[in-house]
Amino acid sequence: MRRPACSTSLLPCQPARHKPRWVRGLGLAMLLCVGLAPHGAQAAQSAPVQSAHSTATLITDSNTAQADAPLHAALRLQLKPGWHTYWLNPGDAGDPVTLTVEASGALAGQAQTITWPTPQRIRDASLMSYAYTGDVVLPVTLQLHTTSTPDTQGQVSVHAQANWLVCEQACIPEEGNFTLTLPTGAPQPSAEAPLFAQAAQHTPVKAPYKVTISPTGVLHVHGAELTSQSVADAWFMPQERGQIAEAAPQRLTFEADGLSLHLKPTDEFAKAAPLTGILVLRDPSGAERALNIQATPQPLAASPELGPASAKATVSATPAQQDVLPVAQQAATASLFHSIVLGLLGGLVLNLMPCVFPILAMKALAVARMGQSERKHQKLSAMGYAGGVIVGFTGLGALVMGLRLGGAATGWGFQFQSTMFVGMITWLLFAMALNLLGVFAFLPPALSASTQHRHGLVHDVLTGLLAVVVASPCTAPFMGVAIAGALAGPPLSGLVIFAALGVGLAAPYVLLAFSPALASHLPRPGVWMDYLRQFLAFPLLGTCVWLLWVATVESGATTVLLLCAGMVFMAFAAWIYGIAQKRQRLAGHSRGCTALYGVALLGLLGAMALLPALQQLAPQPATSTPALPNGTEPFSTLRLNALHAAGKPVFVDMTAAWCITCLVNERVALNTTDTQAAMARYGVTTLRGDWTRRDPAITEFLQHHGRDGVPFYLFVPAQGNAVVLPQILTPGLVIGTITPPHG
Repeated sequence: MRRPACSTSLLPCQPARHKPRWVRGLGLAMLLCVGLAPHGAQAAQSAPVQSAHSTATLITDSNTAQADAPLHAALRLQLKPGWHTYWLNPGDAGDPVTLTVEASGALAGQAQTITWPTPQRIRDASLMSYAYTGDVVLPVTLQLHTTSTPDTQGQVSVHAQANWLVCEQACIPEEGNFTLTLPTGAPQPSAEAPLFAQAAQHTPVKAPYKVTISPTGVLHVHGAELTSQSVADAWFMPQERGQIAEAAPQRLTFEADGLSLHLKPTDEFAKAAPLTGILVLRDPSGAERALNIQATPQPLAASPELGPASAKATVSATPAQQDVLPVAQQAATASLFHSIVLGLLGGLVLNLMPCVFPILAMKALAVARMGQSERKHQKLSAMGYAGGVIVGFTGLGALVMGLRLGGAATGWGFQFQSTMFVGMITWLLFAMALNLLGVFAFLPPALSASTQHRHGLVHDVLTGLLAVVVASPCTAPFMGVAIAGALAGPPLSGLVIFAALGVGLAAPYVLLAFSPALASHLPRPGVWMDYLRQFLAFPLLGTCVWLLWVATVESGATTVLLLCAGMVFMAFAAWIYGIAQKRQRLAGHSRGCTALYGVALLGLLGAMALLPALQQLAPQPATSTPALPNGTEPFSTLRLNALHAAGKPVFVDMTAAWCITCLVNERVALNTTDTQAAMARYGVTTLRGDWTRRDPAITEFLQHHGRDGVPFYLFVPAQGNAVVLPQILTPGLVIGTITPPHG
């Protein structure tokens, strides 16, 4: 890894005249008091936490603590040569230091906001990191106050907990717990006080300039004195990661009213939000000045990229301004049209996905039934099914968007992360299987006979809704990009895209119903339909077994007991309900059957009474996940960054127990002998993320890569750009992707 020649974590800055008065006063006071301190005064620092790469201590700027006076504490990291740790925004790889400090005893206080010194930029191939090397001091400030039960001995205990990542060619997470004790009294600077003064000298100050950022990523600093004679170089480090391409060149240009840095925005760049970070200005002598800035977003028409004269001219309706808006509208329209097309294609392909197979049972019966129905009823049936599918997709999409607006980290298929929801779907499919086997009919004979067509339409709508519910954990080809676009854009556009998904899923059934030529090829009705109806119950029962396994993975073995007990209650209710229906059909009236209907209702209520117990089940710990294949590790962003920093290829597999497509890909393409042998041959580490249970880290990772559901597959080579694989895998596709260009 190439590192700057500088071996300290602190960048040289301009002279003290660029610092606020309190910083200069603090530094001078500390240096003066240290010089006047009695000989042999002990440093206020904790016992060290040592490793082969760093020595960490907790230090304070005073040997004493006083009520209503700030106490400056800091994590001091003395890193071995060649090692570094990370700033608030680590850049393309790494994690920032975290520090929490608490005081207790005679005085109390708490702090966890680090006053960050200016970091270095460390480039490694195509990656850029913001980090510290050498002797690093990360200060926090505690505001102390007297406790209600003060320590009679006048002692103040300062406790700290810290986590940090140290990297060279490999990255190693480290942590420490620190404690030191201070007496109460007037402030007495410690031997470590100069370190705080030095850290203050290397802390960015508030910029005296107005700063703006254009939608295209041009950072403009307004200052007539900022010319090519006073500024030899400049660079910007954003406080929030993912806003710009960190390693991209930042071209420096000068205008009449200041300078501009041409940044490269990412897809996650927030065009309408302020951009916060550190701007470093280097003068011709090599001295550097670090400024905290918050760039105000500017409309495209007033972009500094057009120059000051153009910006002023665009206040009125100039031709240049008139050209900007139509182009933007055309781009938005093209993006929306692209997402709608992908939604239609994704919905069509979803008909072939394994997770929708249970619904094929109901659709097959509906197709067979159309052979003996009049044309009008065929069309109404198809429209009812299509309406249910479209309403289901649109409603579920609106729910996900609403939860996100409320701050919840949700993605497509999130409802299957709830054990109670999985249990309810299990019972529903079990009841449908009993219906197909002839145990009962959904409506009593009298009501069914009087509302035959209306019942058929309601049944079709409910079938469409159920198709969406069961299909929602899957992400078919084309569908992932469409859903990501729907959730990232305006709500109205998102609903249109979700409706397009529904149209694609319902299209084959609607086409069959409205095409006489296709309908003429349907088999003639006969006794075989009764056997087909009964046979199709078994895929539903198989799905129930799969959902039982999903619920067990989510919440443990107790879930099986509760769900199976509910199935017994429902089977009993269905049996009694079926007996009552047969008696009513034979007698031609419902007298004498009321009691049987009541018993059936009690059985159903018995199953429903188990739902609160399902809701209260605690999520199963992740350690209970089935053993991973050789060469496969649990996913974490920290592990991914560490492997990539070490120059090792990584295959990321995002999966879930409730995603049938994921399980099929694992059996067919990922866990095969040939694929595993290729992974071992090329040194590829597989990181598997299990999204069966709610995991905000996986949700954030998926959204960072423009996806909102599983499966998701990402190959990160040792060098070069990452590759996103399709949702349907084959061994040849996986092996071809991980094979090096000259392998």
